[in-house]
Amino acid sequence: MRFAWDEGVMPTGTFVFSTVVIALVICALFVLYFKVIKRKVAYIVLSLSSSLFILGFLFVSTPVMILAGSVMAFSVTTTLFANLGDLRKFLANPFKKSGIKTSTYKVEKLFDKDSMYKEIEKATINLSKTRTGAIMTFERNTSLQDVMKNGVPVNAPVRAELLETIFYQGTRLHDGAVIIHGNEIVAASVFFTPTTQAFAGKYGSRHRAAIGISEISDAVTVVVSEETGRISLAVNGQLVSCEPATFLRVFETHMDLNKAKE
Repeated sequence: MRFAWDEGVMPTGTFVFSTVVIALVICALFVLYFKVIKRKVAYIVLSLSSSLFILGFLFVSTPVMILAGSVMAFSVTTTLFANLGDLRKFLANPFKKSGIKTSTYKVEKLFDKDSMYKEIEKATINLSKTRTGAIMTFERNTSLQDVMKNGVPVNAPVRAELLETIFYQGTRLHDGAVIIHGNEIVAASVFFTPTTQAFAGKYGSRHRAAIGISEISDAVTVVVSEETGRISLAVNGQLVSCEPATFLRVFETHMDLNKAKE
């Protein structure tokens, strides 16, 4: 039986170099799993195919290496395509540790959360009734400082009348999103990179932008359709539709769920 480490089969230098390369590739794949894929089935397939590939290398079995390598490449590629949102989030901040607050705000101001939520509900329902397109993003743990650089600083308290004025067609700030931190509108006319996901239904630029920012952050984004007045929430790469009558409850639920992760 031939072994890869036999000098007659493979020179020592080549064996060591190949071993290091294989180890680095497999480690990179497992890091990709733990950071992005996070699926038990993918982990099992990756573990089995990696073990098979290592055995094929050690015992110099080219067919086994080809088979195992093909399974690894296919499983990783297909799984990454199925989790593009998580991949974008990882690439945007690969060194982020879960559970660590990354927002750059030093001190959180105390405010009446229920009162602020009421202001958001009032603005959202009025915007929906008048079919005024709007996108409001609520910054959570993930800092949006870099994203809001392309917008206009506002730094004003959350008021329904102010939000309605910002998104009114006659204003210069109505295009783009407003970013809200706590009970303060920190920026307006902010443009997000839209999602690259393929959807069965028809989604406009606002909805695609809202999904896009939710794929790379833990922000909660409220979207009002200009064509239909439909209200939606973008969270974790998903779009959730809600009726005006249930908006406040759905909005509070998603905000509180994100808060519980801090």
